[in-house]
Amino acid sequence: MDYQTGFGNHFATEAEAGTLPQGRNSPQRVAHGLYAELVSGTAFTVPRAENLRTWLYRMRPSAVQRPFVRHDNGKLATAPFSGPEASPNQLRWSPVEIPSEPTDFIDGLVTMCGGGVAANHAGVGIHLFRANRSMTGAFMNADGELLIVPQQGPLRIRTELGVLDTQPGEIAVINRGIKFRVELVDGPARGYVCENYGAPLRLPNLGPIGSNGLANPRDFLYPVADYEAGGGPCELVTKLEGNLWRTELGHSPFDVVAWHGNYAPYKYNLYDFNVIGSVRFDHPDPSIYTVLTSPTDTPGLANMDFVIFPPRWLVAEDTFRPPWYHRNVMSEFMGLIEGVYDAKPEGFVPGGASLHNCMVPHGPDAQSFSRATNAKLEPQFLDKTMAFMFETRFVSRPTQWALDLPELQSDYWKCWQDLDNNFKR
Repeated sequence: MDYQTGFGNHFATEAEAGTLPQGRNSPQRVAHGLYAELVSGTAFTVPRAENLRTWLYRMRPSAVQRPFVRHDNGKLATAPFSGPEASPNQLRWSPVEIPSEPTDFIDGLVTMCGGGVAANHAGVGIHLFRANRSMTGAFMNADGELLIVPQQGPLRIRTELGVLDTQPGEIAVINRGIKFRVELVDGPARGYVCENYGAPLRLPNLGPIGSNGLANPRDFLYPVADYEAGGGPCELVTKLEGNLWRTELGHSPFDVVAWHGNYAPYKYNLYDFNVIGSVRFDHPDPSIYTVLTSPTDTPGLANMDFVIFPPRWLVAEDTFRPPWYHRNVMSEFMGLIEGVYDAKPEGFVPGGASLHNCMVPHGPDAQSFSRATNAKLEPQFLDKTMAFMFETRFVSRPTQWALDLPELQSDYWKCWQDLDNNFKR
């Protein structure tokens, strides 16, 4: 599969030669009898440096649709959440199994927690996906962009702008309003999804780090134009203000023959992340591992940060190397893609999740504390590990479904109870 590279670039791609108009975005007649359609990810008057839009040249404009009717929301919830109250408890879940009944990506999308108000373009919804069959229709989310984190099984994500082949260890971001279909490539699949209601995700500023480090723009891959010319009726499901609506199109929505712009889905290999860390003592805040961020009007206060904990060297001297004990004004939802997380070697396994809400204390369990404080401090490489965190300024309210799961570990709190008072005068 061919891709275009570079985060936020203005791309131009055509599946049929001579399709892209030269010097005009919406000519009187588009080549090959196509229609010009503009999709805007920001308001028209947003400053040019932050303006996101793409011109599509397609067989039928998106306006060719029948009236929508309401569709069952299933276990998908959207902020503001009206279910259980936010909990000051430490919460952790074991992996949730993939259903045995036929389930595609949308059917298997279930909400764990979230906060904010989607209609105000603020906050996040955090979901799990579990699927054992490919989608046959298409999905479009008007409430926010979707950051998809596969944990088991590769995915082929067909979008209006082309195809993204994604596997565990990679992420895919589908923009607000872009239609897509998720197909399974090699058996059942599951993973995590962060629905970002806020400003579109972007690379964080590097500040004193300088011009290199963390995620490099050239490693983000964008699709090339690829279209479906045939195909019969197609069900389109749309999400707006938390409700699902469906209609039947008489054609495939993936009929874009060419496009140009900077508003497009993309993927990224998390193992390409250039880790920055201390080479003397202590270790930086986890924000040093930020891949993507959704900023707010308050500098440095994110609507959502996507943070990873990849393979890396630990070399600091006279230092407690695992994450320290802390309480955070931000709410932290963690997942594990593969391997072992160094602060929780037991109980937190690939496919599992944890939620530590605003100012909920957490940190290494008693076993990790004992091992870290008695370890011989020599260079150590953490290998075969990939944990991540969705961190948000909003308090995350868990859904009733999440709290009723048998996978919710009722004894999670006990992992800190063996931390004794070692004070000596």
